[in-house]
Amino acid sequence: MNNNLVKSIKKIMLVLVLLATGLASFPASGVRADSVPFSDIPANHWAKGGIDSAVKKGIVVGYPSGLFMPNANVSRAEFIKMIVTATGQNVETTEGKWYEGYVNAAEQAKLYVTSDFANSELEWNAKITRKEMARIAARATGLETKEDDKWMYLATKTGLISGLGSGKLGEKENTTRAQAVVTVERVLTVKGGGKLPIDKYAVGSAELVWHKTNIFTVMPEIMTTGDPVKDLSAADLWKEDKMKITSKDGLYSAELDELLVIDLADKNDPNLAQIPDVATLKWKNTTDNTPDGIKIAGEYLNSYLLYSKGHVNFNNDTKRYSPMGDFTAEFSGLDNYYERVAFVNGHLNAQALVFQKIPFDLPMTILPKSGWKNTSGIYIRVAVPSYSAFYSLRNEILKIAGPNRTQY
Repeated sequence: MNNNLVKSIKKIMLVLVLLATGLASFPASGVRADSVPFSDIPANHWAKGGIDSAVKKGIVVGYPSGLFMPNANVSRAEFIKMIVTATGQNVETTEGKWYEGYVNAAEQAKLYVTSDFANSELEWNAKITRKEMARIAARATGLETKEDDKWMYLATKTGLISGLGSGKLGEKENTTRAQAVVTVERVLTVKGGGKLPIDKYAVGSAELVWHKTNIFTVMPEIMTTGDPVKDLSAADLWKEDKMKITSKDGLYSAELDELLVIDLADKNDPNLAQIPDVATLKWKNTTDNTPDGIKIAGEYLNSYLLYSKGHVNFNNDTKRYSPMGDFTAEFSGLDNYYERVAFVNGHLNAQALVFQKIPFDLPMTILPKSGWKNTSGIYIRVAVPSYSAFYSLRNEILKIAGPNRTQY
């Protein structure tokens, strides 16, 4: 059997495989795929626009039965074929598996690196997760990071990936054909200079995954460097490694697991489900330890709630370090000491303690969206709860200029 015949047979076999998976770059039976409506894609299907566009471009086709199968899972190889085809990478014919040419092109374009997963038949035939899809999509638009847990943040912040509702990312869930096609279309939009709508709840969830806070997503007008150019990467200033602190004598250790920010003015904020009913909460307008306070309602809802989730790893000297209370973050810099009387009289113009029944029963504070003054920049720290100044120690997680201030 001559070499030309062998190559022809292999090409035919490749076409049959691609048609079986709905990934061929041309329709079956000589019928233009973009002229055939899919019976399982109704006019109101959330991905119809992306599917129609991808089919017209030859990125993907349906099945000979007239189905698109939007909920079918996609393998890593299939998604790489889609993204490589869409972005116009040069694909050379190989003598190996049908996907090898696409994989080689993806490696050449740095859409895939072997540290992602092994370059083997087993790995390429595995279903691609939403996190893996986000990573490839982000790379395809020129985004870069050395932090593996940051890819979803980059992808959601750019609009390449949307959540599955209420901020759910589904990073470990398998990707569907509909999700894959829409993501590829979004990549093309970004590469073409277009802007995509952003799912802010998904971005907030992705920021939490990345560095254990969503503070830059939820309150960007406050978490500013004072420099619009630097603000593009302001979230990179967060020092996650400083969230854990150990005393100088090694007898106390604790860490901040998350600093969660909730927009009380947003009734759809998905993180409201993580706190008690807001109607049962109060803010403390005095410095005493009485259960007196002001209910958080009405005008006070135009505020952010800062919720510290932390834990103590060990405390081997309770005479030196306090055993009481939650381990919390210190957020400082936005205050209004010159209008303290107004604060006491119920004008929320600075950060205040939040409690439910008695002061300090919740690791929360409230910060109004306006009314405070920024005189020294914003600082976020964790501290060892020592009884004496000699053993005191603080870790600075963040130092930032904040609004209306350009120097520390």
